[in-house]
Amino acid sequence: MSKKYPKSEVIQNAEFENQEAYVTWGDDLQSKKNALELSSKSLAEFDGIHKTTGYARYSRDFSNLGENLSSRPGLTRSDYDYFRPSEAVPVRMKNIIKTADNIYQRVGLVKNVIDLMGDFSSQGIKLVHRNKRIERFYQNWFQKVNGIERSERFLNNLYRVGNVVINRQTAKLSQKNSDQMYKASGAADIQIEEDIVYRKEIPWKYTFIDPFYVDILGESLSSFIGKKNYAILLPGGLRKTINSPKNDIEKQIVSQLPEDIILAAKNKTSYPLNPEKTLVFHYKKDDWQNWAYPMIYAIMDDINIIEKLKLADLAALDGAISNIRIFKLGNLEHKIAPTKAAAAKLSSILQNNVGGGTMDLIWGPDIELLESKTNVHQFLGEAKYTPHLNSVYAGLGIPPTLTGTYGAAGTTNNFISLKTLTQRLEYGRMVLTNFWLKEIELVQKAMGFRYAAKIEFDRMDLSNEESEKALLIQLADRNLISEELIQSRFGFDSDIENIRIAREEKARNTSRKVPKAGPFHDAEFQNGLKKIILQNGMGTPSEVGLELKPKKKGQKNLYELKNQQPLPPKTTTQLVKDSPESLPGVPGEGRPKMSKDKEKRKERTFKPRTGATLEVWAQDAQEKISNIINPLILDFYNKKNLRSLSSYEFKNLEYIKTQALFSLQPFIHIDADKICSNIKHIDKDTKQAILGYEYSLKNISNDLNRPLTIDEQKLVKSTFYSALNNKEI
Repeated sequence: MSKKYPKSEVIQNAEFENQEAYVTWGDDLQSKKNALELSSKSLAEFDGIHKTTGYARYSRDFSNLGENLSSRPGLTRSDYDYFRPSEAVPVRMKNIIKTADNIYQRVGLVKNVIDLMGDFSSQGIKLVHRNKRIERFYQNWFQKVNGIERSERFLNNLYRVGNVVINRQTAKLSQKNSDQMYKASGAADIQIEEDIVYRKEIPWKYTFIDPFYVDILGESLSSFIGKKNYAILLPGGLRKTINSPKNDIEKQIVSQLPEDIILAAKNKTSYPLNPEKTLVFHYKKDDWQNWAYPMIYAIMDDINIIEKLKLADLAALDGAISNIRIFKLGNLEHKIAPTKAAAAKLSSILQNNVGGGTMDLIWGPDIELLESKTNVHQFLGEAKYTPHLNSVYAGLGIPPTLTGTYGAAGTTNNFISLKTLTQRLEYGRMVLTNFWLKEIELVQKAMGFRYAAKIEFDRMDLSNEESEKALLIQLADRNLISEELIQSRFGFDSDIENIRIAREEKARNTSRKVPKAGPFHDAEFQNGLKKIILQNGMGTPSEVGLELKPKKKGQKNLYELKNQQPLPPKTTTQLVKDSPESLPGVPGEGRPKMSKDKEKRKERTFKPRTGATLEVWAQDAQEKISNIINPLILDFYNKKNLRSLSSYEFKNLEYIKTQALFSLQPFIHIDADKICSNIKHIDKDTKQAILGYEYSLKNISNDLNRPLTIDEQKLVKSTFYSALNNKEI
């Protein structure tokens, strides 16, 4: 049976069977002293653990703390770390990198955030080229080197340990393999024979090396030269395997290793990496630093505190439901003190009754049981984690709006917090882009391409930028900004997009692609022209490609029916005098030249033509229509003024005003009710008139080789309206 109190100094009960359990004392001091001295033997002595060795290196003197309170030394971080070395933040760079990697592997919060940043930054990466054939080659090469997966690993290492060390391996392509790389992406894997020498050598494999095992040859001295040389320090386990392989497989692998690696393992020296095939990138490293500090380094203190709080919670859980029972033997008030015999007897009873249920205890003359309950459960809670979690999220660049802690002190600025994350992700993309651009340049030179491929990513958008994009499109419609700026803001390469647009336009012009439809394109333009030609009688159905079926017997069209109606009788003008003088004469019979009138002629009265009158009235009508319709349209689109309307909305407004004008009768009174009623019931003649007006507008614009202004369009509209409604007064 295991002892419940293994550290108690209780001896066997047989030793104290005939001894007294308690001692008493009288009123004199000597008897009290003897009784307490005898009773003190039943108490176990406990000494605290003191650690004083090795602390002299800090030159701290605590000898006079009792007398000299004004010079009490403070507690520094180094003092705290000395007594708790496992919680100390490392100082050496290699240890910092190793600790950052351990935190990433061990702390789920940090791991999830780093993985999210790596996946988000590398999302949608692809290679594009102006030549489709070369683009397929680059895309096949990018697939063979696992470009998407390597990009994610690149960014993960960059955000995790702040330093990325890559070893590049190349392969040579034969002409056959090179031709296969130009084919579609679904081709089978290409087998590369390493023992055959090819002319074209391109990057083929990328391997990431743990920067903890990489040293800079020359350390700080290498900062004075343009290019640094690196060497890898083989781990102890790997050196042991190389020097003493255990089985045939390990011996076979060791035999294939380069001689330099075997010598480095035997001599415990560093293995220099090939500077031409070793690439190193850093996360925001200063020039005077050999290695960059990891992003996790700034939150190591908070991570340690969170881990310590978790341990405190685990310890608190062990005692959350534990109660303390105190058995008091004797009574000082009544001058009764226990002896070793009493303590041994009680200890034996408690040890023999460790099970559950009720325990019957018979004791005398004096015993008291005290029970105490713990409040350690109040320590368990999430409130103590909140400030440290906010610090961790802030150090990683995650805004509080994405973590559910919105409203914390100093974290209510959404714009700044979101920009911190987006700029950090953009920086990672920039470093990744620099890496791939160097590799793409190697492929370009090896294959003899004229132009190198370019890198594209998916749009990285964590905020609502719909209003900004809409504003940019409106500015481009008004020719206030370039299309290149629009393409760059949407994350597309301008050169590639211009080549694509020209290629598609060429395909449409050669009828290899259907015309593009949209709000600024009339997809039925040719059919509209044919309709106008047929309605105006300017062409026959066969001329516009319309084949008519034979008519049934007895059927006639409208044109034939009109021709069958009798013509009205012709009216002739009766002459005033039916005489030869009244008939038209021959030249020379009139008034002699240079002669004056003998009688005064009648004064002519000016009568304005109906067309000019209608033009003036149409100009005034357009102003009245604008005053009525403009406020309604602005209220409908919820805009302050006409300049706020988009190109599509402004075009729609002008079309509505054109409908309103052409639906009005000449010289009619214009009011809002009349205009709204006419717009709701547009007849076929009005629609036909609008088509004719738009056709005339395009012809005039083509003749002038420029778009018409708003005032010029109003003038054309008035003239066209006058031509449609021209009548003699």
